[in-house]
Amino acid sequence: MSPVLDTAFIAPRDREEVVRHAVWESVVAVDIDHRPPAEDLSVRIGLGTVGPLRICSARATAVTIRRTERLAREDEEPAVFLGLQVTGTSLVAQNGRECVLGPGEFAVYESIAPYTLLFDEGVDHHFLRFPRAALALPDRLLRDTSSVILGPDNPIAPLAFTYFSQLAGSDELHQGVHADAVVEPSVELLRAVLTCQYGNSSLAKRPLEATLSLRITQYIRAHLADPGLSAARIAAAHGISVRHLYAVLSGSGISLGDWIRTHRLAECRRELAGPNGRRRTIAAIGRRWGFVDATHFSKVFKQAYGLSPRAWRDQNHPRSCA
Repeated sequence: MSPVLDTAFIAPRDREEVVRHAVWESVVAVDIDHRPPAEDLSVRIGLGTVGPLRICSARATAVTIRRTERLAREDEEPAVFLGLQVTGTSLVAQNGRECVLGPGEFAVYESIAPYTLLFDEGVDHHFLRFPRAALALPDRLLRDTSSVILGPDNPIAPLAFTYFSQLAGSDELHQGVHADAVVEPSVELLRAVLTCQYGNSSLAKRPLEATLSLRITQYIRAHLADPGLSAARIAAAHGISVRHLYAVLSGSGISLGDWIRTHRLAECRRELAGPNGRRRTIAAIGRRWGFVDATHFSKVFKQAYGLSPRAWRDQNHPRSCA
Protein backbone atom coordinates (compact mmCIF):
# COMPACT_ATOMS: atom_id res chain seq x y z
CA MET A 1 0.00 0.00 0.00
CA SER A 2 1.42 3.38 -0.98
CA PRO A 3 1.92 5.73 1.98
CA VAL A 4 -0.55 8.60 2.16
CA LEU A 5 1.12 10.18 5.17
CA ASP A 6 4.87 10.56 5.69
CA THR A 7 6.12 12.77 8.51
CA ALA A 8 9.39 13.32 6.62
CA PHE A 9 7.48 15.97 4.67
CA ILE A 10 5.84 17.56 7.73
CA ALA A 11 7.37 20.19 10.01
CA PRO A 12 8.43 18.60 13.35
CA ARG A 13 6.11 20.83 15.38
CA ASP A 14 3.08 19.60 13.40
CA ARG A 15 3.88 15.87 13.20
CA GLU A 16 2.06 14.61 16.29
CA GLU A 17 -1.14 16.47 15.47
CA VAL A 18 -1.13 15.45 11.80
CA VAL A 19 -0.67 11.78 12.74
CA ARG A 20 -3.36 11.97 15.42
CA HIS A 21 -5.83 13.58 13.00
CA ALA A 22 -5.18 10.98 10.29
CA VAL A 23 -5.67 8.06 12.68
CA TRP A 24 -8.79 9.52 14.31
CA GLU A 25 -10.43 10.37 10.99
CA SER A 26 -9.55 7.18 9.10
CA VAL A 27 -9.22 4.41 11.68
CA VAL A 28 -10.23 5.01 15.32
CA ALA A 29 -9.99 7.57 18.12
CA VAL A 30 -7.01 6.75 20.35
CA ASP A 31 -4.42 8.49 22.49
CA ILE A 32 -0.99 8.31 20.83
CA ASP A 33 2.18 8.68 22.90
CA HIS A 34 5.23 8.98 20.67
CA ARG A 35 8.49 8.07 22.40
CA PRO A 36 11.01 10.13 20.40
CA PRO A 37 10.99 13.94 20.40
CA ALA A 38 9.14 15.58 17.50
CA GLU A 39 12.28 16.13 15.42
CA ASP A 40 13.07 12.37 15.54
CA LEU A 41 9.49 11.16 15.13
CA SER A 42 8.99 9.14 11.93
CA VAL A 43 5.63 7.79 10.74
CA ARG A 44 4.64 6.40 7.34
CA ILE A 45 1.00 5.35 7.03
CA GLY A 46 -0.91 3.85 4.15
CA LEU A 47 -4.70 3.89 4.34
CA GLY A 48 -7.25 1.93 2.34
CA THR A 49 -10.80 0.61 2.36
CA VAL A 50 -12.28 -2.63 1.11
CA GLY A 51 -16.02 -2.20 1.23
CA PRO A 52 -16.82 -1.73 4.95
CA LEU A 53 -13.32 -2.81 6.00
CA ARG A 54 -10.67 -0.20 6.79
CA ILE A 55 -6.96 -0.86 6.45
CA CYS A 56 -3.99 0.98 7.92
CA SER A 57 -0.43 -0.14 7.25
CA ALA A 58 2.12 1.67 9.38
CA ARG A 59 5.85 1.94 9.93
CA ALA A 60 6.89 4.26 12.72
CA THR A 61 9.24 4.97 15.58
CA ALA A 62 8.37 3.68 19.05
CA VAL A 63 4.88 4.55 20.24
CA THR A 64 2.18 3.61 22.75
CA ILE A 65 -1.44 3.63 21.62
CA ARG A 66 -4.30 3.66 24.12
CA ARG A 67 -8.02 3.34 23.62
CA THR A 68 -9.31 4.84 26.86
CA GLU A 69 -12.50 4.02 28.73
CA ARG A 70 -13.98 7.35 27.65
CA LEU A 71 -13.19 6.83 23.98
CA ALA A 72 -14.51 3.27 24.08
CA ARG A 73 -17.81 4.49 25.59
CA GLU A 74 -18.22 7.03 22.80
CA ASP A 75 -17.83 4.47 20.04
CA GLU A 76 -20.52 5.02 17.38
CA GLU A 77 -19.75 1.96 15.23
CA PRO A 78 -18.41 -0.99 17.26
CA ALA A 79 -15.49 -2.61 15.49
CA VAL A 80 -13.09 -5.51 15.81
CA PHE A 81 -9.46 -4.80 14.95
CA LEU A 82 -7.07 -7.31 13.51
CA GLY A 83 -3.42 -6.41 14.13
CA LEU A 84 -0.75 -8.24 12.10
CA GLN A 85 2.88 -8.07 13.19
CA VAL A 86 5.19 -7.87 10.16
CA THR A 87 8.62 -7.51 11.80
CA GLY A 88 9.79 -6.89 15.36
CA THR A 89 7.43 -7.32 18.31
CA SER A 90 4.47 -5.53 19.88
CA LEU A 91 2.24 -5.98 22.91
CA VAL A 92 -1.56 -6.02 22.88
CA ALA A 93 -3.50 -5.67 26.15
CA GLN A 94 -7.28 -5.84 26.63
CA ASN A 95 -9.79 -7.45 29.01
CA GLY A 96 -7.14 -8.19 31.65
CA ARG A 97 -4.94 -10.11 29.21
CA GLU A 98 -1.87 -9.22 27.22
CA CYS A 99 0.13 -10.92 24.52
CA VAL A 100 3.41 -10.22 22.74
CA LEU A 101 3.23 -10.62 18.99
CA GLY A 102 6.18 -11.70 16.88
CA PRO A 103 6.53 -11.71 13.09
CA GLY A 104 3.78 -13.73 11.42
CA GLU A 105 1.45 -13.53 14.41
CA PHE A 106 -1.68 -11.46 14.95
CA ALA A 107 -4.34 -10.66 17.51
CA VAL A 108 -7.78 -9.11 17.65
CA TYR A 109 -9.16 -6.48 20.00
CA GLU A 110 -12.44 -4.58 20.24
CA SER A 111 -13.18 -0.87 19.99
CA ILE A 112 -15.89 -1.01 22.66
CA ALA A 113 -13.43 -1.83 25.47
CA PRO A 114 -10.19 -0.08 26.48
CA TYR A 115 -6.97 -1.47 25.04
CA THR A 116 -3.26 -0.65 24.90
CA LEU A 117 -0.80 -1.32 22.08
CA LEU A 118 2.92 -1.04 22.87
CA PHE A 119 5.46 -0.73 20.07
CA ASP A 120 8.73 -0.38 22.01
CA GLU A 121 10.85 -1.35 18.98
CA GLY A 122 8.91 0.75 16.52
CA VAL A 123 5.93 -0.10 14.34
CA ASP A 124 5.78 -2.47 11.37
CA HIS A 125 2.17 -3.49 11.46
CA HIS A 126 -1.05 -3.88 9.50
CA PHE A 127 -4.30 -2.83 11.21
CA LEU A 128 -7.60 -4.04 9.72
CA ARG A 129 -10.90 -2.76 11.09
CA PHE A 130 -14.02 -4.95 10.73
CA PRO A 131 -17.54 -3.82 11.65
CA ARG A 132 -18.38 -5.87 14.72
CA ALA A 133 -21.86 -6.64 13.38
CA ALA A 134 -20.43 -8.11 10.18
CA LEU A 135 -18.66 -10.89 12.10
CA ALA A 136 -21.94 -11.94 13.76
CA LEU A 137 -20.15 -13.65 16.65
CA PRO A 138 -21.24 -13.88 20.31
CA ASP A 139 -19.99 -11.22 22.69
CA ARG A 140 -18.30 -13.78 24.93
CA LEU A 141 -16.36 -15.33 22.04
CA LEU A 142 -15.02 -11.92 21.03
CA ARG A 143 -14.07 -11.07 24.61
CA ASP A 144 -12.35 -14.41 25.16
CA THR A 145 -10.34 -14.25 21.92
CA SER A 146 -9.19 -10.63 22.26
CA SER A 147 -5.49 -10.00 22.99
CA VAL A 148 -4.66 -13.67 22.35
CA ILE A 149 -1.86 -14.67 19.99
CA LEU A 150 -3.28 -16.13 16.79
CA GLY A 151 -0.35 -18.04 15.36
CA PRO A 152 1.00 -21.54 14.63
CA ASP A 153 -1.18 -23.23 17.29
CA ASN A 154 -4.27 -22.20 15.31
CA PRO A 155 -4.31 -24.21 12.05
CA ILE A 156 -6.16 -21.49 10.14
CA ALA A 157 -4.03 -18.58 11.40
CA PRO A 158 -0.99 -18.95 9.07
CA LEU A 159 -3.28 -18.95 6.05
CA ALA A 160 -5.14 -15.94 7.42
CA PHE A 161 -1.93 -14.02 8.12
CA THR A 162 -0.76 -14.45 4.51
CA TYR A 163 -4.18 -13.53 3.13
CA PHE A 164 -4.69 -10.41 5.25
CA SER A 165 -1.12 -9.24 4.69
CA GLN A 166 -1.65 -9.42 0.94
CA LEU A 167 -5.02 -7.72 1.27
CA ALA A 168 -3.45 -4.87 3.27
CA GLY A 169 -0.64 -4.38 0.78
CA SER A 170 -2.54 -4.57 -2.50
CA ASP A 171 -3.90 -1.29 -3.86
CA GLU A 172 -5.65 -3.23 -6.65
CA LEU A 173 -7.87 -5.01 -4.11
CA HIS A 174 -9.06 -1.77 -2.52
CA GLN A 175 -11.30 -0.58 -5.31
CA GLY A 176 -14.20 -1.45 -7.60
CA VAL A 177 -15.29 -5.00 -8.27
CA HIS A 178 -12.12 -6.40 -6.72
CA ALA A 179 -13.04 -4.92 -3.35
CA ASP A 180 -16.60 -6.24 -3.57
CA ALA A 181 -15.26 -9.71 -4.31
CA VAL A 182 -13.04 -9.97 -1.22
CA VAL A 183 -15.24 -8.44 1.50
CA GLU A 184 -17.27 -11.55 2.30
CA PRO A 185 -14.30 -13.99 2.13
CA SER A 186 -12.36 -11.67 4.44
CA VAL A 187 -15.15 -11.63 7.02
CA GLU A 188 -15.63 -15.39 6.77
CA LEU A 189 -11.90 -16.07 7.14
CA LEU A 190 -11.59 -13.99 10.30
CA ARG A 191 -14.74 -15.63 11.64
CA ALA A 192 -13.18 -19.05 10.98
CA VAL A 193 -9.96 -18.10 12.77
CA LEU A 194 -11.79 -16.86 15.87
CA THR A 195 -14.26 -19.74 16.14
CA CYS A 196 -11.38 -22.20 15.68
CA GLN A 197 -9.43 -20.41 18.43
CA TYR A 198 -12.48 -20.60 20.68
CA GLY A 199 -12.73 -24.33 20.03
CA ASN A 200 -16.26 -24.54 18.68
CA SER A 201 -16.82 -23.46 15.08
CA SER A 202 -20.53 -24.34 15.33
CA LEU A 203 -20.95 -21.15 17.37
CA ALA A 204 -20.78 -19.20 14.13
CA LYS A 205 -23.97 -20.74 12.74
CA ARG A 206 -26.58 -19.23 15.06
CA PRO A 207 -25.44 -15.60 14.79
CA LEU A 208 -25.03 -15.99 11.05
CA GLU A 209 -28.66 -17.04 10.69
CA ALA A 210 -29.82 -14.38 13.13
CA THR A 211 -28.18 -11.64 11.11
CA LEU A 212 -29.00 -13.05 7.68
CA SER A 213 -31.81 -10.57 6.98
CA LEU A 214 -29.54 -7.66 7.89
CA ARG A 215 -26.69 -8.97 5.75
CA ILE A 216 -29.07 -9.48 2.82
CA THR A 217 -30.37 -5.91 2.97
CA GLN A 218 -26.81 -4.58 3.31
CA TYR A 219 -25.87 -6.55 0.20
CA ILE A 220 -28.87 -5.18 -1.72
CA ARG A 221 -27.99 -1.60 -0.71
CA ALA A 222 -24.46 -2.10 -2.00
CA HIS A 223 -25.76 -3.37 -5.36
CA LEU A 224 -28.82 -1.15 -5.87
CA ALA A 225 -27.32 0.43 -8.99
CA ASP A 226 -26.88 -2.95 -10.70
CA PRO A 227 -29.79 -3.59 -13.10
CA GLY A 228 -28.89 -7.29 -12.97
CA LEU A 229 -29.71 -7.52 -9.25
CA SER A 230 -32.12 -10.42 -8.82
CA ALA A 231 -33.43 -12.80 -6.20
CA ALA A 232 -31.27 -15.60 -7.62
CA ARG A 233 -28.13 -13.49 -7.45
CA ILE A 234 -28.86 -12.31 -3.90
CA ALA A 235 -29.54 -15.85 -2.75
CA ALA A 236 -26.37 -17.20 -4.38
CA ALA A 237 -24.27 -14.49 -2.73
CA HIS A 238 -25.46 -15.73 0.68
CA GLY A 239 -25.35 -19.46 -0.04
CA ILE A 240 -29.10 -19.98 0.30
CA SER A 241 -31.97 -20.90 -1.99
CA VAL A 242 -34.31 -18.31 -3.49
CA ARG A 243 -37.13 -19.84 -1.46
CA HIS A 244 -35.16 -19.40 1.76
CA LEU A 245 -34.30 -15.83 0.75
CA TYR A 246 -37.98 -14.90 0.46
CA ALA A 247 -38.76 -16.67 3.74
CA VAL A 248 -36.03 -14.78 5.63
CA LEU A 249 -37.14 -11.41 4.26
CA SER A 250 -40.80 -12.19 4.88
CA GLY A 251 -39.95 -12.90 8.51
CA SER A 252 -38.60 -9.34 8.71
CA GLY A 253 -41.68 -7.91 7.00
CA ILE A 254 -39.81 -7.18 3.75
CA SER A 255 -41.16 -7.67 0.24
CA LEU A 256 -38.04 -7.99 -1.94
CA GLY A 257 -39.35 -6.22 -5.04
CA ASP A 258 -40.95 -3.38 -3.10
CA TRP A 259 -37.86 -2.92 -0.90
CA ILE A 260 -35.51 -2.68 -3.89
CA ARG A 261 -37.80 -0.30 -5.79
CA THR A 262 -38.32 1.94 -2.75
CA HIS A 263 -34.60 2.30 -2.07
CA ARG A 264 -33.75 2.82 -5.74
CA LEU A 265 -36.36 5.58 -5.95
CA ALA A 266 -34.92 7.18 -2.82
CA GLU A 267 -31.46 7.27 -4.44
CA CYS A 268 -32.91 8.80 -7.61
CA ARG A 269 -34.77 11.41 -5.56
CA ARG A 270 -31.59 12.25 -3.65
CA GLU A 271 -29.52 12.55 -6.83
CA LEU A 272 -32.11 14.68 -8.67
CA ALA A 273 -32.18 17.12 -5.73
CA GLY A 274 -28.41 17.06 -5.26
CA PRO A 275 -25.90 19.65 -6.47
CA ASN A 276 -25.34 17.71 -9.72
CA GLY A 277 -29.02 17.10 -10.40
CA ARG A 278 -28.99 18.90 -13.75
CA ARG A 279 -25.70 17.51 -15.03
CA ARG A 280 -27.32 14.27 -16.17
CA THR A 281 -30.64 13.59 -17.86
CA ILE A 282 -33.50 12.27 -15.81
CA ALA A 283 -33.47 9.05 -17.83
CA ALA A 284 -29.74 8.61 -17.17
CA ILE A 285 -30.25 9.01 -13.43
CA GLY A 286 -33.06 6.46 -13.55
CA ARG A 287 -30.87 3.99 -15.46
CA ARG A 288 -28.04 4.51 -12.99
CA TRP A 289 -30.30 3.12 -10.26
CA GLY A 290 -31.75 0.21 -12.18
CA PHE A 291 -34.75 1.79 -13.94
CA VAL A 292 -34.08 0.83 -17.56
CA ASP A 293 -37.43 2.12 -18.90
CA ALA A 294 -37.68 5.93 -18.54
CA THR A 295 -41.48 5.94 -18.82
CA HIS A 296 -41.81 3.32 -16.10
CA PHE A 297 -39.35 5.24 -13.93
CA SER A 298 -41.36 8.45 -14.23
CA LYS A 299 -44.59 6.61 -13.41
CA VAL A 300 -43.37 4.84 -10.27
CA PHE A 301 -41.57 7.99 -9.08
CA LYS A 302 -44.78 10.00 -9.30
CA GLN A 303 -46.72 7.23 -7.56
CA ALA A 304 -44.21 7.26 -4.69
CA TYR A 305 -43.69 11.01 -4.26
CA GLY A 306 -46.73 12.69 -5.81
CA LEU A 307 -44.83 14.54 -8.55
CA SER A 308 -42.77 13.63 -11.56
CA PRO A 309 -38.96 13.37 -11.51
CA ARG A 310 -38.78 16.54 -13.63
CA ALA A 311 -41.04 18.48 -11.27
CA TRP A 312 -39.01 17.30 -8.28
CA ARG A 313 -35.76 18.38 -9.93
CA ASP A 314 -37.18 21.75 -10.96
CA GLN A 315 -38.44 22.30 -7.44
CA ASN A 316 -34.91 21.81 -6.09
CA HIS A 317 -33.07 23.44 -9.00
CA PRO A 318 -35.23 26.30 -10.34
CA ARG A 319 -34.08 27.52 -13.75
CA SER A 320 -32.87 31.11 -13.68
CA CYS A 321 -34.83 33.60 -15.76
CA ALA A 322 -33.09 34.93 -18.86
